[in-house]
Amino acid sequence: MKIREKAIETLDIEAEAVLKLKDRIDDEFIAAVQCILDCQARVIVTGMGKSGHVGRKIAATLASTGTPAFFMHPAEAFHGDLGMVTERDVVIAISNSGESSEVVNILPIISRIGATIIAMCGRRDSQLGKACDYFVDIGVEREACPLGLAPTASTTATLAMGDAMAMALMSVRHFTSQDFALYHPGGALGRRLLLKVADVMHSGEENPIVSQDKTAKDALFIMTDKGLGAASVVDDNGKFVGLITDGIIRRALAKDYKFLDESVKNIMFEQPLTIAQDELAAAALSVMEKHKPRPVTVLPVIDAENTPVGIVHLTDLLRQGVV
Repeated sequence: MKIREKAIETLDIEAEAVLKLKDRIDDEFIAAVQCILDCQARVIVTGMGKSGHVGRKIAATLASTGTPAFFMHPAEAFHGDLGMVTERDVVIAISNSGESSEVVNILPIISRIGATIIAMCGRRDSQLGKACDYFVDIGVEREACPLGLAPTASTTATLAMGDAMAMALMSVRHFTSQDFALYHPGGALGRRLLLKVADVMHSGEENPIVSQDKTAKDALFIMTDKGLGAASVVDDNGKFVGLITDGIIRRALAKDYKFLDESVKNIMFEQPLTIAQDELAAAALSVMEKHKPRPVTVLPVIDAENTPVGIVHLTDLLRQGVV
């Protein structure tokens, strides 16, 4: 068989194995998920060999989506790591055959401790299938391996079923994108979902503000001093009435240098885009990018009393990795 044909056959076999799992989402699967949902402690995933590798991923997925979980190597468990298990825990034991000795050997101790056992297994009549409290069927008709030996379709099916459990739990818990970001603060996703405008804006002494009665020259000095290329314009009561940018001044100066004595209120943008400080920084970037006919690079930050409390620049967002 040629390389392309074998590769396609492998994908067909594994896709078929995953699709057949839909028939296994039965009452016992639902009961197993409910058991995890009711668990007041941790979910401990264990498995040997390839099942162990898949188990690590399942534990990581559970942990990152609101279900406290970790992986326990069954061989290490037999030499002391069973001390990690408490009677309030749920143990997900993975073995396609249900006869992996390292997994089977720790089952009596787990039962004696009092933890609940969920088996992810391909054979209900196996030692694991008989010892568990809940059985989740991950059996496949055949492996994609030409020899029928290397775990391929079975590990794919196990991984998919683990994802199905995790996503079901995530949905029932009403796990939000903000919750997800809380567990991923170091990545780009976390920055996008946790970082607020208030965290990146220029405020206080760094916030460029000019009175509407000042001249374009005065505004230019303020913008130069703050280095942001724009300034919020306020009335006599300090309320936001517009925005002036260095672009406005440059274009006008190209026509007449006397423009520098023009009043700010006569040349400002009267209805510029603005944003609130409690909005996500990602929302600020979206507002900038979607402005027509061309994107903008600065947004005044306005509070509930229409006071300019800051200004956010595109470079601040890019520097923070909000992309």
